Amino acid sequence: MDSLFSVILVAHILIGLSVCGLVLMQHGKGADMGAAFGSGTSGSLFGASGSANFLSRTTAVLATVFFVTSLALAYIGSNKPKTSGSIMENAVQSQPSSAPVPKGEKAVEDKAAAPGLHDSKAKDIPK
Repeated sequence: MDSLFSVILVAHILIGLSVCGLVLMQHGKGADMGAAFGSGTSGSLFGASGSANFLSRTTAVLATVFFVTSLALAYIGSNKPKTSGSIMENAVQSQPSSAPVPKGEKAVEDKAAAPGLHDSKAKDIPK
């Protein structure tokens, strides 16, 4: 599956570069715009409408293939089996039950472990 993904990815990149090159080589329809406003004669506002030439047909075919490879890459990328998951999901969440306390230090109890024991104000009442 990884080799198919790599082949489609390489084809996708090459097709994308080819489409960019073909678009840059074509003569833009906006270049004849000046002819529509009095500097020449033109059949329509955006230039003469004729049959598509080789470059525009090739661009359309490559754009379609680019679209198909985009869909294929998205499908393969979304259906990859999850091998190991994330590090946080695999981490073991364990708390030490009682850690040894060094000499001369007081043991600190975890308030989150027993919230009801430390919230009482009964020890603050004078007797």
